[in-house]
Amino acid sequence: MSELNRSAADVAAAIDHTLLKPDATREMVVKLCEEAAKYRFATVCVNPGWVRLAASKLAGTGVGVTTVVGFPLGATTTLAKAAEARDAIANGATEIDMVMNVGRLKSGDLEGVKSDIAGVAAACGSQAVLKVILETGLLTDEEKETACRLCAEAGAGFVKTSTGFGPGGATEADIALMRRVVGPDMGVKASGGVRDLETALRMMDAGATRIGTSSGVAIVTGGSGEGY
Repeated sequence: MSELNRSAADVAAAIDHTLLKPDATREMVVKLCEEAAKYRFATVCVNPGWVRLAASKLAGTGVGVTTVVGFPLGATTTLAKAAEARDAIANGATEIDMVMNVGRLKSGDLEGVKSDIAGVAAACGSQAVLKVILETGLLTDEEKETACRLCAEAGAGFVKTSTGFGPGGATEADIALMRRVVGPDMGVKASGGVRDLETALRMMDAGATRIGTSSGVAIVTGGSGEGY
């Protein structure tokens, strides 16, 4: 096996194979699941309305189901985010990617941000991994550091760069910053603009343990994708 293939296999196990387009069809979600099972991706990442379908298609494959909460703005209430998380878990989600309330962070309401994350963490309990999307393209480095600390204190399992709907995407510098702040044990997810194997490997070298991308198949087959 070539070095490229070994690297691709390692990356595959870290990929959240993502389809969050508003016009995604049932057929597209089914194809996503089939690809995830074929290439042994970590999870598929779909909008909440597709969680039950994805869970049924992936049963027994070892591939998990990620969905999004408070997406893409993060500006809904904690009660709404927690309800979304509980509903998604009931439908078969194994991982929850919630969007942090960026406006509260920028307002200096750190307790509000932490409480919001903790509320969703409590809804997830031991049933689902919680990842928190920081939307790094909207934050200063100081704000990124603060957000990472709040996520760790609130009980999240991962910090994540981007929704794919905001400005910018994952950068090696941001991944390194996030890893430095959260330490070696918490997950770091690079999402937004990771479309080929070389970029995915650079993100992992910088400290990412998960890659969110709609280009999973291209990444593991040596191509270059488009989109998220």
